[in-house]
Amino acid sequence: MVKVKVDMNLCEYHGQCVFVAPKEFQFDDNDELVYSEEVPEEARARVEKAAKACPQLAIKVE
Repeated sequence: MVKVKVDMNLCEYHGQCVFVAPKEFQFDDNDELVYSEEVPEEARARVEKAAKACPQLAIKVE
């Protein structure tokens, strides 16, 4: 499994992660970001792309 962490102090809800990896990142009914903290290895490329797309660099992938 791949670990994903979003620093919510940095996140400004631009939604680039939601656009790039909608299976792993979504906005809830209150427009708050929700995300999968662990994803399968086959999702690594998607979440890494989402991390690179984040203008605040708030996403870390391990």
